[in-house]
Amino acid sequence: MHLEATQSVPALTAPLNIQRRVELPTLGVALVVHGGFLVLTVLFRGLPLLLSVPLGSLLLAWYGSLQHETIHGHPTSSRRFNRMLGALPLSLWIPYALYCETHLRHHRHGGRHLTEVEHDPESFYLSAETMSKAGRVRRWIYAANCTLAGRLILGPGIAMVTFWAGEFRKIANGDRRRLRIWSAHAVGVGLVLAWTIGVCHIPLIVYFALLVYPSVALTHLRSFAEHRAGADSEQRTRVVEAHPLWALIFLNNNLHIAHHVNPKLPWYRLPDAWRQMRRAAQAQAQGLVFEGGYREVTQKYLFRGFISLDEDGS
Repeated sequence: MHLEATQSVPALTAPLNIQRRVELPTLGVALVVHGGFLVLTVLFRGLPLLLSVPLGSLLLAWYGSLQHETIHGHPTSSRRFNRMLGALPLSLWIPYALYCETHLRHHRHGGRHLTEVEHDPESFYLSAETMSKAGRVRRWIYAANCTLAGRLILGPGIAMVTFWAGEFRKIANGDRRRLRIWSAHAVGVGLVLAWTIGVCHIPLIVYFALLVYPSVALTHLRSFAEHRAGADSEQRTRVVEAHPLWALIFLNNNLHIAHHVNPKLPWYRLPDAWRQMRRAAQAQAQGLVFEGGYREVTQKYLFRGFISLDEDGS
C-alpha cells in the first residue's frame, strides 16, 4: 500500500501525554550501550575483526542515537543527568555541546526552514557560493555524496573535514566559547583514548577507521533520505519503515516525520505515534514513506542522487 498525495502530513490529533520523569526503556538502552562498549573494547583484541568491527560500529551508532535522545530531554527531567549519559565522546570527532546546539537549531521554527542552507545546520544541500567555488573534483565529490554509496563511503570524511574546518575558522577568529568547548572535548577524548588505547590496547587508527568511521556511515544511512527540499516545508521530511534491528539502533528516528511533529516524544512511543499519523494521512503522504525500509532506499539511490546539486535546499 502506498500513500496517495493530497495536502500536508497532519499533526497528531490524539493527546500525547509526554510528561515523564524516568524513562526506563531509555535507561535500559544506556546501560546496554555503555556496558557493551566496555565489554567489547576489553575483548576487542581477542575477537575476530569480522565480529568486533560490526558490533563496535553498531554500538557507536547506537550511542549516537542515545545522544540524540538526551538532547531532546530524555530519559529524565535532569538535564545534567541526561548530559552525563550522552556527553562522553566515544566517536571522538564532534563535541556533544556542539551536537546539541546544531541539532536544536535543526528543529527550530517548527520545521519551516528544514533543508535551507542558511537556517538548517544539518542540511546536505550546498550554497550557491560553495558551488561557484568548487572545481571539477570537488563537484564530483559533492555529487557522489548525494548518492547512498557516496554518502556511506565519502560522507563521514566530508562531514568531519567540513565541520572541523568551520570550527577552526571560528576559533582562529577569536571565538573563545568555541575554544572552551573544544578544550573540554579534548579532555573527554583523552579519557576515551586512555581507555581504548592505554587499557584495551586498541590502536588509534584501528579504533577510528574500523569503529568510528563506519558508525558515522551507519548514522548517514539513517539520515540519507530523511529530508528533501520542496516548496511546502511540511513535505520536506521522510519516513523509512525500517527492519526492527535498524529501528532499534536508530531508536526509531527513522520515523522522522513523527519525530519532527513531536520532537520531545521518547523513541519508544514514536511507532504508535507514526501508526496514528499514517492512519490519519492515508491519502496524504505519497513519496514521503519508504515502505521497503533501507533496502528500498538502497535499491533506488545506491548510485543515484537523492538530492540534486541543481537544487539549493530553499
